Amino acid sequence: MGKVMVDTSAIYALIDRSDNNHIDAKKALSNLSKDNAEILITNFLVAECHSLLTARLGHELAREWLENMFWPVERVAEEDEKVAKEIIIIQNDKSFSFTDATTFAVMKRLGIKKYFGYDRHFRQFGFIKCD
Repeated sequence: MGKVMVDTSAIYALIDRSDNNHIDAKKALSNLSKDNAEILITNFLVAECHSLLTARLGHELAREWLENMFWPVERVAEEDEKVAKEIIIIQNDKSFSFTDATTFAVMKRLGIKKYFGYDRHFRQFGFIKCD
């Protein structure tokens, strides 16, 4: 299957059993594993996930996730940040966060077309959701 970018929304859905996407996320992760997908996350997404988990589920769980997070981390480069800024300025009809836009820039740089997540912004930008 190749490389797949994981989004904060998928990580949260996997961890929080009360999340509406929990069952779907577990199934999607299982399918990705069966397909030998190489799942990546950016350093900006790691920060976003840790922050969200801390705010919603507590510092201890967030720390445990960070300690046990095993997916390869692709660092957002300075050029990715410039591209992200351009994405936000040019696509002013969208509500992309800077983290979303940096993720899109990294995905473009690495030639990644698929994502594992539930954030509609990825699809709006033209990426393909893994089911």
